[in-house]
Amino acid sequence: MNFTEFGLHPDLLDGVDAMNYKTATPIQEKAIPIILEGKDLIGIAQTGTGKTAAFILPVLNEIIESGEANFIQTLVIVPTRELAVQIDQVIEAYSYFTGVSSIAIYGGGDGKEFAQEKNALVSGVDIVIATPGRLISHLNMGYVNFSKLRFLVLDEADRMMDMGFQPDLMRIIGKIPQKRQTLLFSATMPESVMKLARQLTHNAESVSIALSKPAEGVTQRAYVVYEEQKLQLVTELLKDRKGQRIVVFCSSKASVSSLYSKLHRKNLSVGQMSSDVEQDQREETMLAFRNSKIDIIVATDVISRGIDVDGIDLVVNYDVPRDPEDYVHRVGRTARAERKGEAITLVSPGDQLRFRRIEKLIDKDIEKLGPPQNLGPGPEYAPNARRGKTFGPPHRQANAQGKGGNNQHSNRSNSGGGGGGPHKKKSGSGSSRWNNKPKPSGERTEPRRDV
Repeated sequence: MNFTEFGLHPDLLDGVDAMNYKTATPIQEKAIPIILEGKDLIGIAQTGTGKTAAFILPVLNEIIESGEANFIQTLVIVPTRELAVQIDQVIEAYSYFTGVSSIAIYGGGDGKEFAQEKNALVSGVDIVIATPGRLISHLNMGYVNFSKLRFLVLDEADRMMDMGFQPDLMRIIGKIPQKRQTLLFSATMPESVMKLARQLTHNAESVSIALSKPAEGVTQRAYVVYEEQKLQLVTELLKDRKGQRIVVFCSSKASVSSLYSKLHRKNLSVGQMSSDVEQDQREETMLAFRNSKIDIIVATDVISRGIDVDGIDLVVNYDVPRDPEDYVHRVGRTARAERKGEAITLVSPGDQLRFRRIEKLIDKDIEKLGPPQNLGPGPEYAPNARRGKTFGPPHRQANAQGKGGNNQHSNRSNSGGGGGGPHKKKSGSGSSRWNNKPKPSGERTEPRRDV
């Protein structure tokens, strides 16, 4: 379906056209007409399906058509600072040829930023994108006026519930009008989110996009290794990829910090993203990554949803994600918009069963490789075997075997995993009251159709 078929305002279509977007994604095709009809909506869709534009475009259209200003018309609540910034950037680009204003409100800044947020809230910015805690800080000051609010959007509702934001959400919702249009988006629909949706929506229509699998353009492979082999292996994987955009995922903040420090000491062009990193530094890192001043970001899953950059060449799962669906989210950073990309997962003995669950979820046997010969033999791939924790190869066996023995062991360990082989290296005017909007062209300012 072409965007021109939705009946959107010409100024808004100019923004869409400037981004060179012509056809809607499935979630956009389903959701936009419902929202334009003024109905509440429950959308089940993951990152990468186009859900941000699915609610942003109709909301922008209604604000433009109303001709009203100087009061808060839309509140978008999100779980993380990174997602707030990302959505604000999408709004800025799509609304470039309009007079609609927006601001992202999130914690971690200084007093100057808080004052700027207060000024926008008091004066009546059109769209507020906020994390719950920061918004409550402003609400406690008594100057936020939601009396004329028209749209409430909850994005990544499941993640907000997982992060314990329900009390904050209910407190915020108690401050906004009951007569409003509510749009709730979630990647999954557990009972907690279903209950929240029933509380907040009225006669809502539901749209659902099936759980996405990694794009066809992603080449997926796994290295079956011991825990102590992972650092040297990831270093070898990264060192010959200068100029490529790479995201390395870890399952904890401590792991991110440790791996970042080790890669930095090896003179790799690397930054880190976790909630332990100061907000200013995270924003600096993202800007450097977008502008190709650094090649690699080491990140946690929670922070990963704020990483929305064109042309990511490689995703490395340094740790196997605890939730199989997080694998899909991680790998979804690459091979977007019909491009090619790679996803490599390092699977230690304790992670083998978890990795097998991922394969079942995506209905695919991922190619498995042993470690390169210089790292010694890897473990057997036997995800259904009962085992204790195994951190490294048996020293006696590793010392006794020569080059030929290592190769033989590697082939044997790979045979049980459905694949194997040696390690291979691959050689308008645009301004608004609160935003200095960039012209919507080029990679650095382009809103993703798949965010």
